[in-house]
Amino acid sequence: MSRYQDIYSLVRRIPEGCVTSYGHIARIVNCGAREVGYAMAATPSGQGIPWHRVVNSKGEISLRKDGKRDARQRQLLTSEGVVFDERGRISLDRFGWHEASVSDWPGHAADEQS
Repeated sequence: MSRYQDIYSLVRRIPEGCVTSYGHIARIVNCGAREVGYAMAATPSGQGIPWHRVVNSKGEISLRKDGKRDARQRQLLTSEGVVFDERGRISLDRFGWHEASVSDWPGHAADEQS
């Protein structure tokens, strides 16, 4: 499985109404947070990958190439019940999804055996 496919597999597990960070995904998949960001930017449509549930470590929607935040991402999260504070941040304590353990992730075991 390619690295992006590993990332997408993990992102599919983020429940509706929850978010996680690029860094959290990166630690589990064993890559850099930027690579997770690149994977989210390249997410193929129509494959059920909830790219919008991945935010930065501050609980913010990351800036895009044009220097703006993705309004669509915010709208999708809001529609799932995710709340933004006055600074545009999401409480990771309240809405954060944290995979219990790297070893619990099915893709991790396959990586160790190859």
